[in-house]
Amino acid sequence: MERPWLRSYPEGVRPHLEYPEVPVYHFLFDQVARHPDRTALIFYGKKITYREFGRMIDRFAAGLIRQLGLKKGERVGIMLPNCPQNLIAMIGIQRAGGIPVQFNPLYVAREIEYQVNDAGCRFFITLDLFYEKAQEGARAVERLIITSMADFLPFTLSTLYRLKTKAPKAAGTIPFLRLLQESAAGFKPVPIDPREDPAFLLYTGGTTGVSKGVISTHFNVVANITQIREWLGRDAEEGDTVLVVLPMFHSYGLTAAASYALAQGGTCILVPRFEAVEVLKLIQRYRPTSFPGVPTIYTALLKEPTLAKYDLRSIEFCVSAAAPLPVELLQQFESMTGANILEGYGLTEASPATHSNPMHGRRIPGSVGLPYPDTDVRIVDLETREDLPPGQEGEVLIRGPQVMKGYWNKPAETAEALVDGWLVTGDIGRMDEDGYLYIVDRKKDMIIASGFNIYPREIDEVLYQHPAVLEACSVGVADAYRGETVKAFVVLKPGATATEQEIIAFCRERLAAYKRPTQVEFLPELPKSAVGKVLRRELARREREKAATAAAAQN
Repeated sequence: MERPWLRSYPEGVRPHLEYPEVPVYHFLFDQVARHPDRTALIFYGKKITYREFGRMIDRFAAGLIRQLGLKKGERVGIMLPNCPQNLIAMIGIQRAGGIPVQFNPLYVAREIEYQVNDAGCRFFITLDLFYEKAQEGARAVERLIITSMADFLPFTLSTLYRLKTKAPKAAGTIPFLRLLQESAAGFKPVPIDPREDPAFLLYTGGTTGVSKGVISTHFNVVANITQIREWLGRDAEEGDTVLVVLPMFHSYGLTAAASYALAQGGTCILVPRFEAVEVLKLIQRYRPTSFPGVPTIYTALLKEPTLAKYDLRSIEFCVSAAAPLPVELLQQFESMTGANILEGYGLTEASPATHSNPMHGRRIPGSVGLPYPDTDVRIVDLETREDLPPGQEGEVLIRGPQVMKGYWNKPAETAEALVDGWLVTGDIGRMDEDGYLYIVDRKKDMIIASGFNIYPREIDEVLYQHPAVLEACSVGVADAYRGETVKAFVVLKPGATATEQEIIAFCRERLAAYKRPTQVEFLPELPKSAVGKVLRRELARREREKAATAAAAQN
């Protein structure tokens, strides 16, 4: 197939790579051997070297096998924030031959129960603070393994934490630290088939239907880390210091932030919860070189009143993905911080990264960049699946070594998502003649008004250009005449004012008549997922409920 993006590759980036047939933890333990005294993790001031990190991982793996009898292929749930225990547990499970299953700590008991049962978890690891909902939601597991944030805090902070926090009594559970007391003497990692064995299960809504477990094999993740390393062209001897504020239950935070950094011999600054001032203080103190994030994180930093007090010049680049990055926001953040933002694209089903603007090359604001090495892309007609020429909008299909093996125990859904070797993304995009990809919107978010297809992201981009707008999100709402019409939800900047008519008039000058919002609602904040993605569908759901209530009242 024709690959126009190869003409745009920056010098030094190879279009085809060799991918080692090794478990995903191979890169980490290579760094343990090469740089044992280098800092691997920083957590509230506590530093853990690669040597210490490797030993803890193997002790934990040995404990899982010897104390609990974990067998190859068995699933172990992890419901933890970004903390050392999360990475020790995940990699320890992999070394023991098990399959880690990451859970969102914000889950309620019902959501925990669904995922535990779907994955068939034998054990479940969580915080003492989450014990009660874990006990209710993870009733099907054999044992709960409990840890505390204090277990890996510096001594003073650990003491204060235990004094101030009254954690529930976790009867009948196994302390995380007990497994870490196991001797690693004689322990050998369980043999792995990188092409077949899952590295972990991450749950996603996927391209269709209910939440599904994405099977990313060791080879899938190794391939993606190899692609990222090639694309960024970082010196493995030097290593990066990466601010890991993205949650590690999400593929972006787990692979593109933490796993990439550790593969490079870098240092991960683990942040369990995003707070703008806390993040600015960490940047000032530890001087990270990279800062993967999402648009809402950069927005929050921009609106922080004390931003000017902090020196952010250590950051060489930021990577923005998981949600569209408005061009206006990109330009504001770069001008205020001096850091370059590389907008990229990916999906949990692709381990997760497939595209990025070049580290050393032409960056195009509004584009998610070029495909990674050995990654092919097609833009196809929504109905016929025929390939479309450059500039035309259609569904994005991806093929590459990082694309998942399939969905856990869901052959029908797997068959819908993987067609003739191509991942059907459910995203609408277009590619220019140089191979740069532009994501227009999600297929299922498309608004159809009077027969016209309207992509909410285009409207959001215009709204972000308004000087009073901090955040914006557009959805389709029912309209008796047009079928659907556009409603915009807007969060204003602190101290700024605007009226509905002013916003609509602003859009009138910049959008075709059928795309313009007919309604504007001002909100104090937009609903967001745990990773910071604006929940467009939640806003649409609220509107449907309002319409249903109004219709019932009239009847």
